[in-house]
Amino acid sequence: MRAVISLAVLLIFSTVSVGFGQEAWPRAELADVGLDAAPLTDLAAEVADGDYGYVDRLLLVADGRIVFDERFVQDYVEISRGKSGPLGCGIDACDSPEDVHDFNYLHPDRHPFYQGREVHSLQSVTKSVTATLIGIAIERGEIPGVETPVFELLSDYDLSGLDPRVRDATLEDLLTMRLGIEWHENDRPLDDTNTTLQLEKSDNWVAFTLAQPADSDPGETWNYNSGGSHLMSAIILQATGTTTAEYAEDHLFGPLGIRDYHWKRDPQGLPDTEGGLYLAAEDLARIGALYLQDGVWDGERLLPEGWVAAATARQVDDVAPNNPNWNWGYGYQWWRLDASGLDVWAGLGFGGQNLIVVPDRGLVGVINSWNVFGRSIPLVIPFIDAMIEASSD
Repeated sequence: MRAVISLAVLLIFSTVSVGFGQEAWPRAELADVGLDAAPLTDLAAEVADGDYGYVDRLLLVADGRIVFDERFVQDYVEISRGKSGPLGCGIDACDSPEDVHDFNYLHPDRHPFYQGREVHSLQSVTKSVTATLIGIAIERGEIPGVETPVFELLSDYDLSGLDPRVRDATLEDLLTMRLGIEWHENDRPLDDTNTTLQLEKSDNWVAFTLAQPADSDPGETWNYNSGGSHLMSAIILQATGTTTAEYAEDHLFGPLGIRDYHWKRDPQGLPDTEGGLYLAAEDLARIGALYLQDGVWDGERLLPEGWVAAATARQVDDVAPNNPNWNWGYGYQWWRLDASGLDVWAGLGFGGQNLIVVPDRGLVGVINSWNVFGRSIPLVIPFIDAMIEASSD
């Protein structure tokens, strides 16, 4: 199973869902911003032919304008019909109406779009967005900094079961997936041996994560850990007094003009920060644009100086999921997918959710897909290659 997978338990929990209009990006042609259309249109033709499975949208922003926007209509009613498994049940495959809920990945009422709206499941790109909120809380003085002992930020919770070996872990250890807690996500199949599946079947996600044993010293070993990412939701609540979703509305979505989202919640009502956020593609691109602008939006600094550089740096090297030939790195819940000698920052999510930033070319790309019904060729690397080729001199 790929490292970016965020699994879902088949239970009904409360959710956060907000919709109140959307401000539009200005639009332009690729040629207007000096981009070659051929690499992108050729790739879009391959996508339309089905070469990359069930792709919903490709979006590219350059020079503050949407310059490429291709939608691919997928009939998820028919695609999901009769399908069932650990991730849920599709049309005509559910035993009761109660099986159709926010954690049923196979039913088109909830995935990939939320109940017919434009908001698309982001899965683990949620982690990158939530880490951005951590940065905002640091800029606002609500969290001291990434060097803070992470469990001081969780003192409202029962830490009696915490393995003493990880007590000195820092917030930076959590952000870089080096918390030291034993976790089996990308090395296990989709079954009861997978720690993330166990997490999402548990009654209390925070308590479950805090009770896991240690298998390394903090900061020592990179290990993809969605439970650690969900701790960010508890940290934000304790530090700010508001939920992650409310905090995002006030300090990220609001300033960026994001007016529509959906955010799933865990059994305790915490927004699911391992993979529960839904945004429209053009709104996800705003997050990428914020990073492209060094954390400043409309003249207002939202992220601390130096945050973007640290968050997108190769804090950890050689973390490519299932492919030793890819020299991928990892930062603060952000990936490094460098290509053609250029830095490439990315958020990656299960099913083919990708936020891509190529800072040297001033490009922000978004991929929405829903490849959960069988094997497909990953689109993120071909799209990065097409973005770079289109912007080459």
